[in-house]
Amino acid sequence: MRKARRQSASQVASAGAPIELYYWPTPNGWKVSIMLEECALPYVVRPVDISKGEQFTPQFLAISPNNRMPAIVDPRGPGGRPISVFESGAILQYLGRKTGKFYPQDERARVAVDEWLFWQMSGLGPMAGQAVHFRRCAPRQIAYAIARYTDEVNRLYGVMNSRLANREFLAGYYSIADMACVGWVRLAERQGQDLAQFPHLRRWFETIRARDAVKRAFAIRIPAASAVDMRDPKVRAVLFGQRAR
Repeated sequence: MRKARRQSASQVASAGAPIELYYWPTPNGWKVSIMLEECALPYVVRPVDISKGEQFTPQFLAISPNNRMPAIVDPRGPGGRPISVFESGAILQYLGRKTGKFYPQDERARVAVDEWLFWQMSGLGPMAGQAVHFRRCAPRQIAYAIARYTDEVNRLYGVMNSRLANREFLAGYYSIADMACVGWVRLAERQGQDLAQFPHLRRWFETIRARDAVKRAFAIRIPAASAVDMRDPKVRAVLFGQRAR
């Protein structure tokens, strides 16, 4: 478990209990750990071993009705009362409103952030996830599926590359939209992509990856995650064999 960010006694007293981050080291998990680090919010990591089905426990279901991590519990939510938030995009928006950081109040600027945040949620994430699945996790190689998702991710990378040709970040300035995307781009090779083909995207990625908060977020280690055997039928059944309950 990651310890809360180190603070002085007075800071701890004023901040209260840390935010609980229900986490596994995936692009969706990295989004929230990056935001927590960037905002210097005290938090603790509660690992959710998705390979063992811990996301389906009644305790986690009460926090995340979709049985997916990440999720957070903020003991000092609106009105000073605890609140739980699931879905990575909703968490980023909540933390942005809570802290006033990386999510502007100006409506025009906020629309730009929301556009690229939801672009990631509806496009980059699902397509990149399918590309990784069919390239690396499927029990047999299906040429059509590999080409379909690899090509679509390539198209989406091209969209980002064009967007970043004349601006430093997706919404013009560093925001939760960039945090939402950077973890997926981190896995470009697994998706069959070569960042050398996208120079503006590569510049953006290297800029964000060099940030201290991002380095800390990516450095969170969950030893059990490294030991997961994706060839294990039990693991595959948990990750890829779920139906309505």
